[in-house]
Amino acid sequence: MSISTLMSRALAKRQDFLLQAQRDETDCFRLFHGTVEGMEGVNIDRYGDAWLIQSFHQPLADAELVQFSDALARVSDLPVIYNDRSTKNSRVLNSLDSDTEAFAQSEQMIQENGIRFGSKLRHEGQDPLLFLDMRIGREFVRGNSHDRTVLNLFSYTCGIGTAAAVGGASRVVNVDFSSFALAAGQRNAELNRVAGVCEFVQSDAFPALRQLAGLTVGGRRNQKLPKYPKLPKTEFDLVFLDPPRFAKSPFGIVDLVNDYQGLFKPALMATKSGGTIVCCNNVAKVERQAWFDSLVRCAAKQGRTVVSHRWLDPHEDFPSFDDNHPLKIVALVLN
Repeated sequence: MSISTLMSRALAKRQDFLLQAQRDETDCFRLFHGTVEGMEGVNIDRYGDAWLIQSFHQPLADAELVQFSDALARVSDLPVIYNDRSTKNSRVLNSLDSDTEAFAQSEQMIQENGIRFGSKLRHEGQDPLLFLDMRIGREFVRGNSHDRTVLNLFSYTCGIGTAAAVGGASRVVNVDFSSFALAAGQRNAELNRVAGVCEFVQSDAFPALRQLAGLTVGGRRNQKLPKYPKLPKTEFDLVFLDPPRFAKSPFGIVDLVNDYQGLFKPALMATKSGGTIVCCNNVAKVERQAWFDSLVRCAAKQGRTVVSHRWLDPHEDFPSFDDNHPLKIVALVLN
């Protein structure tokens, strides 16, 4: 099937979504989700005044890139940035002409539901500065943060924290190890004039979370612990937990397949009775119901009960074969 046909089908499926996005002041979304829509490993997103094409399994041929660019021009004639990320570590490989490279590295502003975010399509990291499939999470947090305290763990560029602050949170604590990501998060808060309620803690998540939970900070066997910011024991009304698939540090191992509970347990302890913890797992092979059941069991072992829960599924610009999205998000209300 031709690229033109694939793009036309993807666009037709999104007509209602695109009209709603315009009404909602949203100019960042996925236009083509290749895994489901006919070209695995190719994604096309709009980020404000630009199209971003990314390839993850193999590079696009020059002719394919031209065909995609021509199809996009018929939707909206915006600059096209192509990031080839087909190596194992997903680093951007390809060069751009000087003018396109300068544009890709320039700071732009995008909007989602009227919230403003900074965007650079090429920067010192690899991923875009806003994960678009997490829109549903930001919407939930914005709608459930009024006069509440919010802890945003693995915050990256603090999209969740910014949404919470815009939603009227009384205090937002963003925790991430990356100074670059937190600086971007601070700019996002400033763009929306909510910096006054936002805090930015540069820390490994393990010591930050264990201190907030009132636990002793430990580390992996035979690992010398680096310095970390000291935090008091604190409970929050809403905790957002969005860890990476796998990561190692001297303080512990993040493993969403085999040990989600290692993070979930202290996050529970930092959540007030009657509060909400939003848990995310982006590993496709983790089965949704089994993961949920493990969260309920872990809560019970800590003497907590899941009073109610709500699944937060990505919007229709992120289709799946069977409505079983790789990104699983569930909001748990705890006693």
